[in-house]
This record gives sequence, C-alpha cells and structure tokens, in this order.
Amino acid sequence: MIKVFNYYFHKGTLLHLFFDLGLVVSAVVVFTLSQVADPASVSSVVVATALLFAAGLLIINSSLGLYDRIYNRTVSQTSARAVLSLCLSLPLSYLILRLSPLQPANEGAFVLALVAAAALMLVNRVYVAHAKSRAMMRPRVLIFGAGARARLVGSLLEKSDPNVDLVGYYASPNEAEKEVSAWALLPAGKSLTDIVMEHRVDQIVVALSERRGGSMPLRELLDCKLRGVRVVDIATYFETILGQIRLEAVSAGWLIFGEGFNQGLMRTVMKRLCDIVCATLLILLTLPLMLVTALLILLESGGPVLYRQERVGLNGRLFNVVKFRSMRLDAEKDGQPRWASATDERVTRVGRVIRKRRIDELPQLFSVLGGDMSLVGPRPERPYFVDKLTQEMPYYAVRQSVKPGVTGWAQVRYHYGASVEDSAEKLQYDLYYVKNHSLFLDFVVLFETVGVVLLCKGSQ
Repeated sequence: MIKVFNYYFHKGTLLHLFFDLGLVVSAVVVFTLSQVADPASVSSVVVATALLFAAGLLIINSSLGLYDRIYNRTVSQTSARAVLSLCLSLPLSYLILRLSPLQPANEGAFVLALVAAAALMLVNRVYVAHAKSRAMMRPRVLIFGAGARARLVGSLLEKSDPNVDLVGYYASPNEAEKEVSAWALLPAGKSLTDIVMEHRVDQIVVALSERRGGSMPLRELLDCKLRGVRVVDIATYFETILGQIRLEAVSAGWLIFGEGFNQGLMRTVMKRLCDIVCATLLILLTLPLMLVTALLILLESGGPVLYRQERVGLNGRLFNVVKFRSMRLDAEKDGQPRWASATDERVTRVGRVIRKRRIDELPQLFSVLGGDMSLVGPRPERPYFVDKLTQEMPYYAVRQSVKPGVTGWAQVRYHYGASVEDSAEKLQYDLYYVKNHSLFLDFVVLFETVGVVLLCKGSQ
C-alpha cells in the first residue's frame, strides 16, 4: 500500500491508473496527429487535450467502482459498469471537442477517436479486473499469531484480496489456544527469521491476542524488518487494507501515539472554503430537481415538503438537519425513534424513489452553507441513538470531533445502516476518516458518491 495525502492506494491500483492514463493518451495523440498536416505545431495542444480526456475517464471509472478491489463481482456486472462509463464518455468527448482549441477537419472522426480510446481502455479494465495476477506479483504474507485475532486477519485477508499469498500462521510460544487450521500452522521448531527467509515473506502481520510476557520476539521481528520485510500490527493492517479502524484491534494508545487526527487551522479554513464553493454550485445545478421533488411530494401526500430532525453535530452541538420528507406524516406518531429498514412501510412512493437516488439529502446543502454540516464527514445521528451507541461502543464520540457530512467514507464503503451492528461497522469507517481526513480524501469520497448515486448502492 502507498499512502498519498492520507489516502492508501494499493500498488496495483496505481499501476492500473497510470497504465490506463497512458493507453488513452497514446491512442488519442497518435490518431489526432495522423490527421493534421503539421503535427509539430499542435503537439502540445493535442497532448493537453488527451490528458484532459483521460483524466475525465479516470474520474468516471473511479466513480463507477472500476478501480475498486472487489472480487465478488461477476464479469457481467463489471461489463455493465464499463458500458455505462462508455455512454458517459460520449458527452465528455463532445464537451472536449468544443473546449479544445483544436479544429479537426473531421469532427466526427475526432469524437470517434476519443470514444474508441475509451472503449479500448474499458476492455482492458474488464480483463484486468477478472484476470489472475502472476505469482511473481503476488505479495506473500505471514500472520504472526494463531489465536482469534490471527484467524480474523486471515479470513479478512482472503476475503478482501485473494491475489495475496497467505504463507501461513506462526504461533507465539505463549499462545495457549490455537484457533486456526492445523495445516496452516508453520513449523514451531524454526525461528521466525528462518521461516521468513525460507518462504520469501514480504509482509508480517502481528496479530497476537496477548503481547506481554515475552510473546513477541522483538529481536527477530527487527531482523526481518532490516531484511526488507514489512512488519505491521493488526490495527495498521486493517487501516491500510480495508480502510477501517477495527474496534476489536484498536487501543487508546494506538490512537493517541499514532499519526493522524490533524485538525489544523489551514485544513479547517480550506475545507470550509471548498464546502461553500461546492455546495453553492450543487444547489444551482440541482435546484430544478429539488423543485420537481417538492411538487411530487405535495401531489402525493400534501403536508410539509421538508422534514426537520434534531441531530448531533460538531463537538456534540445539536442542530436541525433538513431533508425532503420521504415518510408518512405519522411515521413516528408514538414518539419512539426507530431505525429505517429496507421494506419500511412508512416510506411513501415518492419517498422510495428519492431515497434510492439520495435526492432526499439535497436540502442538506443549505446546512453546509450555514456551517452546521460539511459536504464530507460522518453522517449526523439523532441524540437518542448517539446516547445509546456511545454507551455501547468505545470511541463512538470520536466521530463528533469533525463536522458531520452530507456524504462520508462510511456511506460509500458500507450499505445503509439500520441497526446497532450496522452502526458498529460504519463507526470503523468513520474512525478511519477522522484519523486520515484530508481534502484529497474528501474528493475521493465525492467521486465515489457519484457512483453510489448512479448505481443506487446501499440505499433504502
């Protein structure tokens, strides 16, 4: 994993991004220069145009999840995303044609070249997404430990990235109970250093349930690190690989003494400026859609169009979140707060549509302008649930150290939360965001939100 502006990229993902960028740029440049009489005079403009088009395609593909490391997706599902990306590349091609200072003799051929370059890249993207990685490119991982934590790391490792070679588990001499398969245990008679060299291990994940009493061979771990082997603890592993801070693996000391949780003045000012500019643009772009939505709500059920509800914001301060009303007027007539469910009978017909497309969230853009919310951050929760979850989950109050957001890292990484268990899963993503938040990560979340809306992922 490579950390760029507090966001972890898999090395393979970066290689795919650069390869696709080069593929599109090369295809567009070669075709365009072959159509002009004096290629040298327009070469710089052609390259700039090709880079702009390639960057637009990468944004579209990222929004549709074509660079996500997801391995339970079928070829047809990936192909459907590629077709949608190709359709979106058509208006992008036309827009670039109009903005570019180039004046091609055959405009149709120029647009066709752009679309052909996009199609070539998407065919490669579908192939790469489902091709087996070569053995020489597969990182080899050893898990130090054989208890419950080690078993959890192993199962999540195989589930999240099957292109990794799991060498096996090396049990600590002080571990009383072993919860991993006996066939996966590495020989206990050899030292950790010998095992690492013998199996050509690239990374060691320390997943011990107990670290006291000489459980960790610090000298051997240091020797392995000095030989170029990456050594990480379980909390860091989950953070870098899954984009989570797992509750069962983290400790207060790790949070306090580790890097992250930067809340500097410059970061706050820049985020606020970006919120104001982006929220204003989004309000102007979606104003017609909001007017139509308000009219449909009035026609179906009358009553108030907007729904106000008290939520917990920055540093525990209460504020009213505003959304388009998607439920009946008597949704909570007994006054008892309850989770929304997938087949909630309280949701109206219009409500189902606007919730599926996240249109009901649009009025919160005005809360962003007012300063109560940010575009990106943990979703604000109701005081009743905050009190309940704070008592049941450690570190839940950490979410309130940043402004709540219209969208967030948890929203693009996990489906709609409708229970305490779901809240625990989303908290792990929220903790990651609070620890690593940056403007770059905010833009990553915004791009992925576009894909969530287009594909209706995680909505209820």
